[in-house]
Amino acid sequence: MAILTALLAVTVAAGCSSNSSTGSSTTSMNMPMGGTHKPVATTDADWKPVTDALGRTGKFGDNNTVYRIPLVRTDLQVQSKSVAVKPGLSLGGYAAFGKYDDGTMVMGDLVVTEDELAKVTDALHANGLQQTALHKHLLEQSPQIWWTHIEGMGDPAQLGKALKAVLDTTAIAPASAPPAQQPPVDIDTAGVDAALERKGTADGGLFKYNLARAETISDDGHVLPPTFGVTTVINFQPVGDGKAAINGDFALTGTEVNKVIEALRKGGIEVVEVHNHMLVDDPHLFYLHYWAVDDAVTLTKALRPALDATNLAPAK
Repeated sequence: MAILTALLAVTVAAGCSSNSSTGSSTTSMNMPMGGTHKPVATTDADWKPVTDALGRTGKFGDNNTVYRIPLVRTDLQVQSKSVAVKPGLSLGGYAAFGKYDDGTMVMGDLVVTEDELAKVTDALHANGLQQTALHKHLLEQSPQIWWTHIEGMGDPAQLGKALKAVLDTTAIAPASAPPAQQPPVDIDTAGVDAALERKGTADGGLFKYNLARAETISDDGHVLPPTFGVTTVINFQPVGDGKAAINGDFALTGTEVNKVIEALRKGGIEVVEVHNHMLVDDPHLFYLHYWAVDDAVTLTKALRPALDATNLAPAK
């Protein structure tokens, strides 16, 4: 009996060790590790194959490590809750490119109509690009608009041609030249800045914030600077009398999601969507889109507790 008991104990211990080992292996296989590939600084020449293929140019960000091409839907007349949505508020798609030691990455967000959606999906897959998210940013929208996130790795010329084939299924127009002089922003921007303790940027009559997280974000082992789109975005569109429509998204870890939802709802701000933009990012981020119309400073004070519940990088 003593021998049998000893053998049983050894068997159970071995089984526990085996299960623990399997669990550890499964976890390491499914959970992305920190970024081991870092983007390098580039020049316009590095992206000439892309700009030649697309017939569009972009701008550098994050010390020239990311080249971002705007893909704004200036051709659409979209309404949400009786507000005529300006393209800069929530119709600003993009494609961001970065060069790594194992290839070039493209990551972006395409704003497409419901009629374009199936064609865009098919074109992405036919041309070797991944579709990593599909969602909406607006409530009660007309016409129906979708936002789809894309990703790919490869040669710059190949990626440019692939993206061109996708864009050819849409009516996304080339970017227009910015106005020679910025139009005034009809809200109390100083009051908004003071409430957030950060400096916003005027952009075509809108007022915007693009706020990076404190952590290093990676995707499938590739470090992603903020210009890739891994940020919290706050956009104000003035609607008259000091009021504004606000729209954008919070970049959140899982433990932050419900804290931010509760803070937004206490401030009377509507939650539109909660979703992921990437498949194997680390940390795995959720993006929460929101909407409200009210006095701009009042809205900012309602947003502030939600921002404080996230791990933002310090204001510069």
